[in-house]
Amino acid sequence: MLKGVLFDLDGVLTATDRLHTRAWRETCERWNMPFSADTAPLLRGVGRQDCVQLILTRAGMELSQTERTAFAEEKNELYRTLLDELTESDVLPGVEETIAALDARGILTAVASASKNAPLILRRIGLEGRFTAVVDGTMITRSKPDPEVFDLAAKLLGLLPKECLVVEDAASGVESAKRSGAMAAAIGPDAKGAGAELEIERITDILSLWK
Repeated sequence: MLKGVLFDLDGVLTATDRLHTRAWRETCERWNMPFSADTAPLLRGVGRQDCVQLILTRAGMELSQTERTAFAEEKNELYRTLLDELTESDVLPGVEETIAALDARGILTAVASASKNAPLILRRIGLEGRFTAVVDGTMITRSKPDPEVFDLAAKLLGLLPKECLVVEDAASGVESAKRSGAMAAAIGPDAKGAGAELEIERITDILSLWK
């Protein structure tokens, strides 16, 4: 029986992809590094340093570890500045309704995100304090598709991963959920066909599991 829901953040509860893409693109421009439009979708749900490696690989370039750290930090500082644009209106449709319905059913909820900015984003969009637990990138050492983020989120809820549903919008996140032993619900085109037990059009669709 499912007793908890673990939500990815970007693309599931709110959409900050445009801000990430803008920050990566502008940082690449400053570093005279190419950044193509088809690179952006590959960065979804991926940790910061893994994003740097992916960008470098596609650009056919190399940076020292010191330069990689500086590059990533520059992108993050720009991204955090752009987060000032977020408001409560940036909560995706159906999220508030879904959280309230899960609370009413006694289902525990957590945010499980690779983003180190997750607490700031939740505060900006008015969802701070709405979840039993929040796992962000400062609490894990391995990026998705490693299952660490979902293993920890389930643990903080006092549950086993197999007792949880993961809601993800990225293929790497679905793989991470499957590797943890959780049930996965895929929302959005980038997560479809990745092996999730449930493919949904709207986040409220998960409520059918607790009729």
